[in-house]
Amino acid sequence: MRKVLSLRYLLETIVSLKTYCNMRRILDFLEQLTCNNNRPWFEQNKALYQDAHNYFVAWNEELLKRLTIIEPQMQKLTSKDCIWRIYRDVRFSHDKRPYKEWFGVFVASGVPGQIKTYGKKSMRGGYYVHVQPGQCMFGGGIWDPVPELLKALRKEIEVNGDELEQIMSHPAWKRYFGDFDAEYMLKRVPSGFEPDSRYANWLKRKAYTFSHRIKDEEMSSPELMDTLVDMAVAAKPVNDFLNYTFELYGEFPSYCR
Repeated sequence: MRKVLSLRYLLETIVSLKTYCNMRRILDFLEQLTCNNNRPWFEQNKALYQDAHNYFVAWNEELLKRLTIIEPQMQKLTSKDCIWRIYRDVRFSHDKRPYKEWFGVFVASGVPGQIKTYGKKSMRGGYYVHVQPGQCMFGGGIWDPVPELLKALRKEIEVNGDELEQIMSHPAWKRYFGDFDAEYMLKRVPSGFEPDSRYANWLKRKAYTFSHRIKDEEMSSPELMDTLVDMAVAAKPVNDFLNYTFELYGEFPSYCR
């Protein structure tokens, strides 16, 4: 039995060290890309990108495997469903940099039977990992909801805000997130809701996201995956609250991104 346990420990250690080395390589590539965000450099260093991308896909497969333990409905997700492409759409942008200077993955379920509503195309609450030198973070929730969904979320908070308060009082949530991000907010409570509502601060939100910054050295730590799972466990009750809106109000006309 001791030999079996020792072998298992050794294998887990090897996997952890491999994850550490690969994430460091990803960050190194992104640092170089940030300084050389142009097509000639990218084409000359395509092999570096491909290596970093392959490492990230393998890393994400492990993340998916861990997250499906707490979110079984995500079992059919693949890395392709969740990872953003590196190429930017610059057709209508003043910023003509051709490549994203970050890797990102959004893990979320969708509408059963509609595979194009899963992963990064989902508008349900999910889990997001952002990898960018100096700006790495873990987050989740619902970003940029369509108007129908945003109104439904506000209604749900207005009626059941006390339940959300209780969820957010949990020590694990407070340790990592504290509250929804305040980046996307209206100056006033939107029409149709009480201006002096107890939950006015939440009703003014234009998105219901949350995040926790991760230092680069933590991002490339062998303990990273365990930390991300801990954060996901802390975030799940809030995602469940947000996703309950789908079951309560039904599907939305503009569901798929």
